[in-house]
Amino acid sequence: MAEVKSVVLQLKPDDEVAVALRDIQAGETLVPFGPLATTAIPFGHKVALRPLEQGEVIHRLGQPIGLATAAIPAGAHVHLHNMGFEASMAGRAIGTRLSNAPVRLPSDIPTFDGYLRADGKVGTRNYVGVLTSVNCSALVARMIADHFRDPRRLLPYPGVDGVVALTHKSGCSVADGTMSMKMLRRTLAGYARHPNFSGALLVGLGCEDNQIDQLIDEEQLELGDDLAKLVMQETGGTRSSISRGIEMVEAMLEKAARKQRQRVPASEIMVGLQCGGSDSFSGISANPALGAAVDRLVACGGTAILAETPEIYGAENLLLERAVSKEVGERLIGLLEWWDDYTSREPQGFDNNPSPGNKAGGLTTILEKSLGAVAKGGTSNLVEVYGYGRPIDKRGLVFMDSPGFDPMSATGQVACGANLIAFTTGRGSCFGCRPAPSIKLATNSEMYARMEEDMDINCGSILDGDRSIDEMGEAIFREMIATASGKATKSELLGYGDDEFAPWHVNAWL
Repeated sequence: MAEVKSVVLQLKPDDEVAVALRDIQAGETLVPFGPLATTAIPFGHKVALRPLEQGEVIHRLGQPIGLATAAIPAGAHVHLHNMGFEASMAGRAIGTRLSNAPVRLPSDIPTFDGYLRADGKVGTRNYVGVLTSVNCSALVARMIADHFRDPRRLLPYPGVDGVVALTHKSGCSVADGTMSMKMLRRTLAGYARHPNFSGALLVGLGCEDNQIDQLIDEEQLELGDDLAKLVMQETGGTRSSISRGIEMVEAMLEKAARKQRQRVPASEIMVGLQCGGSDSFSGISANPALGAAVDRLVACGGTAILAETPEIYGAENLLLERAVSKEVGERLIGLLEWWDDYTSREPQGFDNNPSPGNKAGGLTTILEKSLGAVAKGGTSNLVEVYGYGRPIDKRGLVFMDSPGFDPMSATGQVACGANLIAFTTGRGSCFGCRPAPSIKLATNSEMYARMEEDMDINCGSILDGDRSIDEMGEAIFREMIATASGKATKSELLGYGDDEFAPWHVNAWL
C-alpha cells in the first residue's frame, strides 16, 4: 500500500496550528491529523488543528504568535482575517538560559584563504572602493568605477576582484550632530577601512554638509596609499575629476594586485545574518539551519551579526534569555523601546512590519515573523549589542540595531566589519552586498527550482525530508568557508551589490 504523505506540519506538539506543505483543497483530510479542511489552505499558510475561541492565544513553535480575533473551527485557514497581534505577549527575563556549548580547540578550527590586512583584519575579497560623501558626487564615482568594468583594464592587476562605486542619496541638507549624519559618517568610515577593500577613494563635491575632511577627522581615518580623497570643486569639474579619479584608483590597483590569499582560521569570518522575502517556512528550514551554521562558527571563535530590530519584536525573550550580562540585555531592551516610540507615529506601529509578500507566504503577525528571524542566531549566547554601523570588537553572536529593510540593514553590518553575508529567503529575494559576498539560502524547494539562478543553497531539502537542520547547518558552514576563500556566489556572478548600498537615514531633511 502506498504511503500517504503528510499535508501539514505541526512544529511543536502543543501548537494549535500547523503549516500546509502544499495547497490544500476544502474537504481534504489534514493528514496526519483528523480534521477536514473547511476552506482552501494555501501552501505555507496555517490551519487550525482544533477549535479556537475568540481571544485565545495561538502558538507556533511553542511560542505565542497572536490571538484569535474570532472563533475559529478546526480545519479553518488561520491568517489575517481571524488572527491579530497584541503587544507584550513575550517576557523579557535576561540571562536565564545561557548556553554552555563547547568551544573548538585551535587544532579543530577549519581554515579559509583570506586577505590579511595591515590592521590585522581579514578580507574575503580584494576590491578597490569608490565612496561618495554626498549624492552630488555619485556620477563621478560611478564613471570612475565603470572605466574598470572592461575586463581588459583589470588584466594588469591579477587577483583584484574589481572596482566598486557605492553611492547614496544623502550627505547634504543634514545637520551636523544629528543621528543621520553620525550614522552616515560611521558607515562610510566602516567601508573605507573594510578588509574587503584593499584601498578606497572618497569622492566629494566640495560644498556639502558632509565635508570629507570632517568625516576623516571625526572617524579617525588616515589618508595614505590605502585611502585617498578627491574633491570635484577643487579638481576642475566632472570630466577632470573622473580622469583624476581613474589615475588614483590605478595606483591603488597596483598595490591591491600584490596582495595574496593566505591560510587563516575560520575565527576571522564575521557574517551578517539577513532574511528577506520571508515565508512561513523561513522559521522552519533556512533560518534554523543558518542558526546551526552560526553555532558552528561561534564555536570556532567567529562572529555573527543579527540585526533588523523591528523583526525581533515579540521574540526578544529568546535573545534576552541568552544575554551574557544584565547590561547587554538592557541595551537590547533599550533599542526595542526606542523603536516602539519611533514606530508609534505609523498607522499600525510594529505590527505593520510583515510585508505583502510575507503575508502572501503565510506570515500573519510580527510575532510570527520574529520567531523565524531570531532563529538565524542559533543557540549561542548574545555577547554584545551595537548601534548601527559601529565597529564590532567582540567575538560570538552579537546584535546590531537596524531597520528591517534588507539593504539598509546589511549596509550597517558591512560597516560593522562583516566580510560575509548569509541571506535567507522564502519568496525569492534577489540581493547582493558588495564588497561582502552574499550567500542566498532558499527556504523551500519549489522556489529554489524556480529561482535557482539566484539561490546558492536549497534549505527546502529539510522540508522534503532529505536533510536534518543540523546537516544543513553543516553544509551552510562549509559554504561560508568556501565563499570566504573566493568561491563566487550567485549574486556576485549576476552583478548585484552596488545599488544595495543604503545608509540608514533617520532625521528630517533641512
